[in-house]
Amino acid sequence: MSRPDLSAPRLVLASSSPRRIELLAQIGVVPDHVDPADIDETPLKGETPSRLAERLARGKAEVVAARSPDAVVLAADTVVALGRRLLEKPADEAEARRFLELLSGRNHRVFTGVVVIADGKATCRVVDTRVSFKTLSPEEISTYVASGEWRGKAGGYGIQGTAAAFVRRIVGSHPAVMGLPLYEAANLLRGAGWRPKSA
Repeated sequence: MSRPDLSAPRLVLASSSPRRIELLAQIGVVPDHVDPADIDETPLKGETPSRLAERLARGKAEVVAARSPDAVVLAADTVVALGRRLLEKPADEAEARRFLELLSGRNHRVFTGVVVIADGKATCRVVDTRVSFKTLSPEEISTYVASGEWRGKAGGYGIQGTAAAFVRRIVGSHPAVMGLPLYEAANLLRGAGWRPKSA
């Protein structure tokens, strides 16, 4: 994997998500440092899913940028919405089951905010992806919940795992559903002056 050019600013990823690290590696981006930001992710009253995704991504980036002011900071956050209802990270197996029952046979939307801060300036994009689930049987739901793959995942599923078999159709960005829209992230990093070293 390529490393950043020595002339380029240091890149800090404001997330410990192995999925985001793997996705960045896919496009030849290797952060110099990983520094997760712990912020309150509680939605504000009346906040839309799109604004929530942007606010959380921006909040994480700002926390880390304050710790690494000379670096380029990349942060992202994913929000799953079924109609006007937010499906956050399930607290337990019962909630994970309830989320899957709600998503079964229906379309939902995944909003992923990605933010880059460089030289004190934040730039953000929010990607809206529509995901269609097949009708899930009780056995499929029970098996998935028992697998534990839902833990720590917005909406109670991870498309990079066995839940990929539940997805009938995606309109938008597949990597955004996994947690990081690569096209937008690459463009924001380029705009901030960060480049991966040429192979």
